[in-house]
Amino acid sequence: MKKHIFISGRVQGVGFRHFTKTNARSLGVKGWVKNLQDGRVEAVLQGDEKLVNQLIEKCKKGPRSAYVQNLDVKEENSGESYTTFDVRF
Repeated sequence: MKKHIFISGRVQGVGFRHFTKTNARSLGVKGWVKNLQDGRVEAVLQGDEKLVNQLIEKCKKGPRSAYVQNLDVKEENSGESYTTFDVRF
C-alpha cells in the first residue's frame, strides 16, 4: 500500500521531517518526506497497510513542538517502489 500525505500547520522548523523518518524506519515503512515552499510537509508512505496507517496517526500529532492543522491523505498509484525512508530536499 502507498499513501501520499500533505501536512499543514506549524510543521516546518520543528523537526517534523526527522520525526517522520525516525517513526517510518522504526515501523519499517518506506518512502520519503520533504518540506514544501508553501509551508506544508509532503510525504509518500509505502508498506504494510496497518503500519502505514500507524505512521499517519503519528503524523497527525507530529513532534512535540509541531501543531498539525490538517493532514490530507491520498492513494498513491505510481509504480515507483522504495527500499528506504529518506528526507528529500
